[in-house]
Amino acid sequence: MSLYLEHFGLREPPFRITPDTDFFFSGANRGPTLDALIYAITQDEGIVKVCGEVGSGKTMLCRMLLEQLPKNVETLYLANPSLSRQEILGAIADELGIPADGKATHSLTRALQEALIARYAEGKRVVLLIDEAHAMPAESLEEIRLLSNLESKANKLLQIALFAQPELDDRLAATDMRQLRERITQHFNLSPLKQDDVAAYIEFRLRAAGYRGPNPFSGAAVEMIARISEGLSRRINILADKSLLAAYSSSSHQVDIGEIKIAAQDARFSPLQPKSAFNAKPLLWGMAGACLAALLIWLAIVTLQQAAITNDADKVVAAPPPPPAQPEKRPSPAPQLAKVVDQPTAPNKIRFAPLTRQHLSQYEQWIADAPSTHYFIQLLATDATNTGEIEGFLARATEVLDPSQIRAYRSTLSGRDRAGVIFGDYTNREEAVRAMQTLPDSIKAAQPFPRQVSRLR
Repeated sequence: MSLYLEHFGLREPPFRITPDTDFFFSGANRGPTLDALIYAITQDEGIVKVCGEVGSGKTMLCRMLLEQLPKNVETLYLANPSLSRQEILGAIADELGIPADGKATHSLTRALQEALIARYAEGKRVVLLIDEAHAMPAESLEEIRLLSNLESKANKLLQIALFAQPELDDRLAATDMRQLRERITQHFNLSPLKQDDVAAYIEFRLRAAGYRGPNPFSGAAVEMIARISEGLSRRINILADKSLLAAYSSSSHQVDIGEIKIAAQDARFSPLQPKSAFNAKPLLWGMAGACLAALLIWLAIVTLQQAAITNDADKVVAAPPPPPAQPEKRPSPAPQLAKVVDQPTAPNKIRFAPLTRQHLSQYEQWIADAPSTHYFIQLLATDATNTGEIEGFLARATEVLDPSQIRAYRSTLSGRDRAGVIFGDYTNREEAVRAMQTLPDSIKAAQPFPRQVSRLR
């Protein structure tokens, strides 16, 4: 990687997919959205929702919020959406320093309200940021609604912001989600970047990484990146990074269509699919209608053939006419659908790189005996399929941190295959926070946060 940076005169990699607030792109309405979010969270009294496709920049926006909210705003960050109602209350209580062991739900809720009232009396606002909210169980979403009811005589005590994929809108459209839906007063959508925005985005990231020369990406290259990435910033980062590497490999300082084709072939993106099941209904009804029409035609032909045979007894001994070729030759869509459903799940196909496997092993040895009340520092959380991101992060982390204290884990508790990188083992949260403050700046850029061991179980 050092040769790759030196080749293009870069100070650091410009297209990391790990959110780094130094690379926040304020174009394409991202900057105004951030300003509106800050205003809504500090002034409004309803739930705020931010929706966007995978890789559209939701986590980056969340990290920017954590940095730029006023000092009187205390933020609670919930990264694990699969928590139950009781676990959500426990996680919030833990962040607020409230002992939760052994407390019933109503007692814990009352303790939370008292702590929030105390903070309100001190002039503080408390904001709960929930990432991947679309993956939350129904009972947990209901608990979010109940938490939004915590209030003093005149003001809400807890502001809630949901960051989610578009699937959340489908869930909120259900009748049993009406009460939660009506409490959402602000809706923000992160749209994919347009071609002009993609060009500005690439230019901005290069300059932020220390690049000083003429833009190495040709206009045709940018146009192809915009088309293949479908405007999603994570995909743009992947394509731009791989194409720079391809140019370096051929000793070129220009990125053109050839390098983008190499990058796209290596990235193997799938086209975005409609997120709502309702979008598939016209197609399914069309398929069903076509099959029904074919069946009716076939039955009509058979009926006519039988009538002809009955009316002409001399021809009964003759060989029956062959059945119509078209219905038999027409492929049924059912086997194709079944084939998709029966495919093996993605987790079985993932092959982690050597460094990741080493730290996965270290995690298994550590978690077996680690006390549930201890804490660690969460350094990275991502999809398990992002093997390159995980391996690259571990490579950088092991250069500046004690490798024996770095662990990688894999979890499917949220219903998705996730992976993370964690660091250290501390007896309490305060000790973990102090250790977090001493982390190198390159690690702090990933916005680490303390978590309790019990959350991994």
